[in-house]
Amino acid sequence: LSKGFFPELGPAIGVGSAFDYWSSQEDEPVYRMLVCLKPPRGHTFCLEPGTVANESRICVKLECTCTTQETVGYMLCFLHDPKEQLRKKQKPSLLHTLCTGSYLDVQKTAHWFQDLVRENKASVRLLRLRYYLLTVLPSRRSCKVAIKDVSGRTMLVEMIFGVQLGDSDIFMSSQAREDIFTPSTTWTLSCAWAEAKFLWLVFDQTPDDSLLSCFHLCTRLLVGTGFSSYTLKTVVMHLLTTTPLSGWHRTHFLLRLDDIVRYLYRCLEEKRLNHFFFGNDKIPEKIVLPPALQRAEPFNLFQHLAQDPAAHEQAMREFKEL
Repeated sequence: LSKGFFPELGPAIGVGSAFDYWSSQEDEPVYRMLVCLKPPRGHTFCLEPGTVANESRICVKLECTCTTQETVGYMLCFLHDPKEQLRKKQKPSLLHTLCTGSYLDVQKTAHWFQDLVRENKASVRLLRLRYYLLTVLPSRRSCKVAIKDVSGRTMLVEMIFGVQLGDSDIFMSSQAREDIFTPSTTWTLSCAWAEAKFLWLVFDQTPDDSLLSCFHLCTRLLVGTGFSSYTLKTVVMHLLTTTPLSGWHRTHFLLRLDDIVRYLYRCLEEKRLNHFFFGNDKIPEKIVLPPALQRAEPFNLFQHLAQDPAAHEQAMREFKEL
């Protein structure tokens, strides 16, 4: 990475069901890691003005480095040094490698990272005295790898890329929404790390593993239905802020399941399920949100049901079967 002006790689954060207990032990989940990207020296990342929404573009801008050479080392300034000198003596800026126009390109970033893994996979073949075979799988917006050990067991790991919004727990992510075409310069709002932190907080305060059992049972119930696991996850997170955590004891197990089903039914009737992190004043203080997200109007995850009567009718039929 030191040979050019590519994004700096921050820590990898485990996100998704494999890390926040949403999947059960019988599942074979994909282990998703959110790799934080930071701008290289002489560059800055910023969202398009005024956008903290589900989707946005990340603008890459050059900044002056003329006065920082004594503290961080010599480099030519992309803004003020002659272009001919820059071309001969310095690697191209990020704008000329992983960007389309002025915007960080997801697909170019994914291909660059995949090449990094391929070039360096020999260095990770020995781990705890056991040999592993690492294979990079095709992917347009992430880096997917299959890791096979000597016993034949294979783990799937997907590394998605994220740009942190300030010092918050919210990222703009390379992961696209399902079944929707997403341009290569479009990044999607990800609350995965904030969700994981929230669930870890409540698991530490619940009296036993009944909440975990609720999660596992809910995921089993959803198999074969049109409801996503994220819908039930959102319902449970809302209930965790309105029901005392002491009430998630195994003696109240059926009551809590009943609460989950009733809450979902009410949301379906009203055609409204608010996103957990948009404009929610019940978020614990340990979860750091961007100010714009705290002030945002609630975002309706069931907006499609409000706009499509046939989809709403189908959802109500599936709920009755559930």
